[in-house]
Amino acid sequence: MIEKLFNSRRDYRSRQFNEAAAADSPFEQFKIWFDEISQTDFLEPNAMVLSTVGVDGKPSSRVLLLKQFDENDFVFFSNYQSRKGKELEENPNASILFFWDIFERQVRIEGIVQKISKQESEAYFKTRPYKSRLGAWASKQSRPLKTRFTLIREVVKIMSKYPIEVPLPEHWGGYRLIPKQFEFWQGRSNRLHDRIQYRLENNIWKKIRLYP
Repeated sequence: MIEKLFNSRRDYRSRQFNEAAAADSPFEQFKIWFDEISQTDFLEPNAMVLSTVGVDGKPSSRVLLLKQFDENDFVFFSNYQSRKGKELEENPNASILFFWDIFERQVRIEGIVQKISKQESEAYFKTRPYKSRLGAWASKQSRPLKTRFTLIREVVKIMSKYPIEVPLPEHWGGYRLIPKQFEFWQGRSNRLHDRIQYRLENNIWKKIRLYP
C-alpha cells in the first residue's frame, strides 16, 4: 500500500522574521520566542528533539523535555545508561530542535553536551513526582523489556525500598548543551521561509540569513 502525500501541504502566512528583528543574542531571541509560545495553549512548549551520533556514525533522535535554559546553556535529564547517554559519552556533539507549529516556527541548536553536577541533578530530582523518581530507578532505559508487568514489579520493589524519600540514582542525571550554532526558522508563503543563523566566532555571535 502506497500512501502519496504529494498534496499534503499548507502555506505559511502568519508571521515574518528578519535580521533587524532578530536580537543580538541568540539566547535572548530564544527566550522571546519561548515566552510567546508559553503564553498559548500549546501542549508542550519545552518538548524538543535531541539528536545524537554514536561511534558507529549512525544518528538517533528522540523527543524529551527542556528543563532549564539561560544565557549559557540548555539543560535536560536522562538515564546515563540509555542509548542517548552512551552516545553522548562517545560523542558529545549533539543538536536539539523545537517545532512550534501554531506559530510556524522551529529553532535548531547545535553544540557540545556535558553532564551537570550531581548537586544540580539532585536538586531537580527532588522536584519530580514520587512515582517518577521510582521510575528512574526501575527503568533500565533502552534495554529489552520482556513484559510491562516486569517493569511494574520493579517499581513496586523500589517503592518498598524507598517508601518516602527516593535518592538520586547514580545512573540518572542532567546534561547541559552548550551552543555553538543556532538557527531560527519562520515559515513564509510559497516556501520562501525566513532562516536566521547565529554562529559563534571568536566568542561573538554573528547573524546571517540563509536561503530557505
